[in-house]
Amino acid sequence: MLKTPTAIMVGPNKMEIDLMDIPEPGDNQVIVKQIATGVCLSQVHQLKTMSQDVCPQLLGHEGIGQVSHVGKNVTHLKEGDWAITTWVPRAGYPGRDYIDGIVTGAKYKGELAKGPLSTYSEDCLAPDQLVVKIDSKYGKPENSIVGCAILTGAGAVFHTAKVRAEQSVVVIGAGGIGLSSIKMASLMQAYPVIAVDINDEKLEFAKKWGATHTINSAKEDLNAKVWEITKTGADFAFDAVGLVATHEAILPMVRSGGPGGENVGGMAVLIGWPQPEFKLNAEHFVYHQRQYRGSHGASIPDIDFPMYLRLSEEGLFPLDKLVTTSYAIEDAQKAIDDLEHGKIAGRALLTF
Repeated sequence: MLKTPTAIMVGPNKMEIDLMDIPEPGDNQVIVKQIATGVCLSQVHQLKTMSQDVCPQLLGHEGIGQVSHVGKNVTHLKEGDWAITTWVPRAGYPGRDYIDGIVTGAKYKGELAKGPLSTYSEDCLAPDQLVVKIDSKYGKPENSIVGCAILTGAGAVFHTAKVRAEQSVVVIGAGGIGLSSIKMASLMQAYPVIAVDINDEKLEFAKKWGATHTINSAKEDLNAKVWEITKTGADFAFDAVGLVATHEAILPMVRSGGPGGENVGGMAVLIGWPQPEFKLNAEHFVYHQRQYRGSHGASIPDIDFPMYLRLSEEGLFPLDKLVTTSYAIEDAQKAIDDLEHGKIAGRALLTF
């Protein structure tokens, strides 16, 4: 049994920093000795919405480090390999039930911890399908965010929406995932690329990351401004925030289609944390043939991670510039609080 420093959810809005017990890896598990993990808005939602009966709950899902232990059936990793730990299976296709059904065997204060992995732990025990080998030259703290922020935001643009040159894109939320969407849209030569937030500092940061236009939705009429900029409505609008208001905002801002077999309107894509209920007017679907899709970690790690890392190395998707703040694992609660209150531009890391 290995004891490892961890930040773990022990109840609604309650986190503890302590030692967690992790067993030797099972046949299809590995342990990664981590150097860093990203701080994701999902953890804010997790702490706010998950109930006591699913605690202790493991936190974190994008990490980087070296493999220290390998289960006997694991073939794509060996001790000493550098790897990114992620929540998306390596092949990119098993259903959500695969993730929800994982129990690592980690225990906190004698109680089995729930969740598929914990990158908020120095030693991360995970199924081998959630650990992706990378070249040792990419063994840098900032590359941990490929495991969620990049694969989610960039993947939504590249795989879900399949954005192409000169198509117009709106992204609500200029955090790590939203900025990844903005950067990928820029790389795909989309135009205009419109960043939306309520924080002017984040919007200025988004300009450096590929946004051609910005809208502060706390100061301007969002829908009217999008139509003013695009003239005909956006080809694609992405919700990278995950609130009822943002769920409902993205469909009216995409362009209209109409009667006819090929007269299809624009696409709204929900990539933020989903709320259980929100309202949409069915006229958008019938009269305008607008589309509404979800995008859930839309990358294939074994194929896409090398691309994202190469783009970063080439300066086209510079992850070292997206990571703006780092905290020690002991300050995990402060990191979560700062993220929730809009104090972090780009992505923040916890380091070990």
